[in-house]
Amino acid sequence: MDIDLLKTFVEVVRTRHFGKAAENLYITQSAVSFRIRQLEQGLGVNLFIRQRNNIQLTAPGERLLPHAQMIITGMQRAKVDVALADNMHKQVSLAGTPNIWDAFLQFGITNIVSAMPGVSLVAEVKAQQESTRLLLERTLDLAILFDPPKVDELVVERICTLPIIPISAFAGTANENFFDNQYVYVDWGTTFSLWHARQFTGHTPPYFRTSTGRIALDLILQCGGSAFIPEVLAKSHLDKGELHRVSDVEHTSRDIFVAYHRDNEQQPLLERLVNLLLELTPTISSEFSAK
Repeated sequence: MDIDLLKTFVEVVRTRHFGKAAENLYITQSAVSFRIRQLEQGLGVNLFIRQRNNIQLTAPGERLLPHAQMIITGMQRAKVDVALADNMHKQVSLAGTPNIWDAFLQFGITNIVSAMPGVSLVAEVKAQQESTRLLLERTLDLAILFDPPKVDELVVERICTLPIIPISAFAGTANENFFDNQYVYVDWGTTFSLWHARQFTGHTPPYFRTSTGRIALDLILQCGGSAFIPEVLAKSHLDKGELHRVSDVEHTSRDIFVAYHRDNEQQPLLERLVNLLLELTPTISSEFSAK
């Protein structure tokens, strides 16, 4: 099966629009339509229900999607693997959610790369569910997550606790107006959402919602407002007085976990990588305990 047909199929699913898929793939819209017809003819099924401004997957399309994603990921990894330089002997892939990268991985990825000579490291941003699926399909070696997957085939270890504190761009913000003064809601995972629901009772809806802490931080710095942000991410702005910690609003924290398949043939290498991730913990913990 032509890999380009599958890539086009996945892009149409992602954008739900033939024209946008064409732009992202740098081909014409007619080429996208032709590839989808080729794929449908080859499989003998319709993959999409085509309505004006509303493209939906059929049942066969839903079944094809995870297979297409697995094939594309496997091909990408195979290309990297066979193209390894002479001085590279192993390849390890890791993934984290956008918030994991913002608040944790970005502070130590250079140390990890320099500490693993001879290893080609593939680092990606993946959603929680996609990371879990790729781990089970053996096309991802290690995932760093807030919400640990409860799957018997996976080894899951807690590596650190990330303090998340209430901050505001407005000096003098207190408990009574923290949630009502341009409050930005950041999705820090399931456990945070449950905790936040208890704190938020009786307040007006957030004026902005995002799944990424970096977006919330940039918005607050430019437009004002308040949010729950990891202390390590906001520290430099707190030190400069650009942001303020709201002391009478309760803070919280999130545990960070690593997960990998228990039958992964590179387990010794993964354990080395986990130990390197553990070395990032003291910096985060010491900043929180000093408060």
